[in-house]
Amino acid sequence: MNIKKNDTVIVLSGKYKGVKGKVLVAMPTENKVVVEKVNIATCHTKPRRQGETGGIVKRETPIRVCKVALFCEKCGKGVRVGHKIVDGKKVRVCRKCGAEI
Repeated sequence: MNIKKNDTVIVLSGKYKGVKGKVLVAMPTENKVVVEKVNIATCHTKPRRQGETGGIVKRETPIRVCKVALFCEKCGKGVRVGHKIVDGKKVRVCRKCGAEI
């Protein structure tokens, strides 16, 4: 999985197609990511302690990694990821323009 936490991604398909957001949680074992302001679900919460309030809460739910692409600032669109070794470190690069991500 080439997408990590705090990456900027763009949604490729579905209800939220074209929306850019930051990855909040990456789940590589499940091949899913949680992106801010994408795939929002309404959850009804119950108060667990005395004095705590319950109610309706909107939160982001996971979506599949195949439905998002890494966003390249230089290209201005979603791109595929390549890898390059620079100074003995493996870095991710844009496959279109070659810029480091």
